Amino acid sequence: MSKSIQLAILASGNGTNAQQIAEHFADKPEVNVNVIIYNKKDAYVATRARQLGIEARYFNRHDFLETDDVLHFLQERSIDYVILAGFLLLVPQNLLDAFPNRIVNIHPALLPKYGGKGMYGHNVHEAVVANHETETGITIHIVDQHYDRGTTLFQARCSVTPTDTADDVAAKIHLLEKAYFPPVIESFVLHKEMPKQER
Repeated sequence: MSKSIQLAILASGNGTNAQQIAEHFADKPEVNVNVIIYNKKDAYVATRARQLGIEARYFNRHDFLETDDVLHFLQERSIDYVILAGFLLLVPQNLLDAFPNRIVNIHPALLPKYGGKGMYGHNVHEAVVANHETETGITIHIVDQHYDRGTTLFQARCSVTPTDTADDVAAKIHLLEKAYFPPVIESFVLHKEMPKQER
């Protein structure tokens, strides 16, 4: 039997997406969530990882941006793909070089709209509402050296009504993330056809 594909998840906060990815692959032997790496000491994602029986490893900003510690850790664990699930640091060049076209991120808007530095989480939803957008969504993309600019793998859309608040938009985005991020990762790493959004 061929070796299973090893994923490392990078997260900075609550870890909802990380948990959904781990649960999605729990009964799929061909893909394994090997480790969850987090860069904020008190990030709740570490607790989620322990509850899921997945190792959680903390590296700080300096470790990521000024050393090769994270790279060596990933290489020691024979990681094949790196998945960003609410990870807010710009991915350093040493990781981009080691994992070309194998680092995937999810963004809570329809890129290229509402991307770039500082555009994450609630900041995005507030901007969508302030600009009276009629739709928004998620973009799953390859990571390159710029925030939110890499090749798009998948987008899913949802409507925004005139009465929606940023919290309402966030709730719609969470549903899209839950529905599509894990199966898109699966399709990408196993070279299968991407899922289609159900309308």
